[in-house]
Amino acid sequence: MAAEYTIAAVAAPVAVVALELAVLRTGLLRTVRYWVTVAISLAFMVPVDGWLTRPDATVVHYAEEQISGLRAPWHIPVEDYGFGLALITLTLLLWQRQRGRTPAEGEARDG
Repeated sequence: MAAEYTIAAVAAPVAVVALELAVLRTGLLRTVRYWVTVAISLAFMVPVDGWLTRPDATVVHYAEEQISGLRAPWHIPVEDYGFGLALITLTLLLWQRQRGRTPAEGEARDG
């Protein structure tokens, strides 16, 4: 049986990138600001997710048959990174689209 959570964790970022390339076309994925934002967001996600999934007092429980079983660092299911990346990216893409301008225009005005 396929691990549903693992499949969804792979499909989510792929779907978000496909949405950007086919529909939104903001150009955000080509900017340094986007990648710095992703790095900062994931850096904060690791300690929080690590605390929520720690084995001695787990707050968030996963159906083990629905995940790959790979956990890093500490006890964080690797699938959480796919969902985190998709959520961060989709939020930024929709925000950029709502603002109605490309990242390059925003950097020139904001910079």
